Amino acid sequence: MKRIAISAALLLPMAAFAADTAQERLAATATVFSEIMSTPDKGIPQDLLAKSQCVVIVPGLKKAAFVVGAEFGRGFAECRHQDGTGWGAPGAVRIEGGSLGFQIGGSSTDVVMLVMNREGMNKLLGDKFTLGADASVAAGPVGRTVNADTDVKMTAEILAWSRAKGIFAGISLTGATLRNDADANTELYGQKIDNKEVLNGHTAPPAGARKLISDLDKYSMRK
Repeated sequence: MKRIAISAALLLPMAAFAADTAQERLAATATVFSEIMSTPDKGIPQDLLAKSQCVVIVPGLKKAAFVVGAEFGRGFAECRHQDGTGWGAPGAVRIEGGSLGFQIGGSSTDVVMLVMNREGMNKLLGDKFTLGADASVAAGPVGRTVNADTDVKMTAEILAWSRAKGIFAGISLTGATLRNDADANTELYGQKIDNKEVLNGHTAPPAGARKLISDLDKYSMRK
């Protein structure tokens, strides 16, 4: 009986998370980004956003009870058009495993990543990759601008942040796996499509992505 109870406890959060739709997660993704950037003194430095190649947002990433390192979540990646201006269609992603460092003790947190260069973007275009192994990752700085103390982080391909219980901070994602979410892409676009096609700008954004793309344009404009 105890074994059954533990199994049920493990499956419950995953089932609850899987119950939402791709459209709902896309709307949540836009909300997370908008809320974070509406408080610039505590958000992502806008000069980093302006330099970034892609953004990955995972709203409500979960940490399953009873399992060490059983973090998991589903969200979306957005990349710039090849000419460096504007943002393309969202590609669905999953993040799994690793020691995601819930430094404030939350069981659920929003995760945001900036992919800073083309090499990092190329990792997103594949089926999956491991942060810290296949792509360098560092906890991102918080605030309106980047100062000299964060220079060491500027060499990372990916910078990461988390928000839980109202606290926004850089986070270590080393060991976590980021992969295509093929089921969500199929649900969102009505056909089987992978992130290589979506993120390379070969796919028209769905109507539900307008809010996210609008806010990305607003906060990440290049000079």
